[in-house]
Amino acid sequence: MTSLRADCPCGSGTAYDACCGRLHRGAAQAATPEELMRSRYAAYAVGETDYVWRTWHPRTRPDSVAPDPDLRWTGLDIVATGPDWVEFVALYETPSGPGELREHSRFARRAGRWFYLDGDVG
Repeated sequence: MTSLRADCPCGSGTAYDACCGRLHRGAAQAATPEELMRSRYAAYAVGETDYVWRTWHPRTRPDSVAPDPDLRWTGLDIVATGPDWVEFVALYETPSGPGELREHSRFARRAGRWFYLDGDVG
């Protein structure tokens, strides 16, 4: 887990507790698809995989979101956003070297909350 005062892994420049930490602990809900995307990235980065699972749309979520223990997330760049989508590049490191994940993610509102629906990787 990251320090509550440390910068949030999502790259906002805000302390984790005031940024994505409040979403992870359920004190607030993401107001936009971008905020949800950032909070999901931060959840992967700090090991809050329950949050990742809870914010995945029930129609498309997998049975498990177990993390890869050899992968460490190192940065997030939001490329573009729309009313219900986010395009991003997430950087990571593994024992074999650095890499990146590019995705165009889609989101849906359900019962007034944003959920990750699916995405095109590439």
